[in-house]
Amino acid sequence: MQINKETLQKIAHLSRLEITEQDEQKMIDSLNEIIAWVQKLEEVDTTNVEPLTHLTEEVNAFRDDIVLPPLSHEKGLLNAPKKDADYFRVPKVVD
Repeated sequence: MQINKETLQKIAHLSRLEITEQDEQKMIDSLNEIIAWVQKLEEVDTTNVEPLTHLTEEVNAFRDDIVLPPLSHEKGLLNAPKKDADYFRVPKVVD
């Protein structure tokens, strides 16, 4: 399969992309390189290769949940750069 100008325009239309005339040939060349690479991959014999479901054999190491008492207001605001009574002071971001 080869990508030509008409195919590229159809792909661009379906993808809602605007491709300039200067970029058309670069895009055609790039897509043809990708197709050639995939066709080369299809030549590889994979008859005895198991399908890959995970990249590694690693298993997540979960820890047990431990219920702890919540932070007090004083501890929560201990390292706050600015505070006002029981609240954080932050710069105004909305008019």
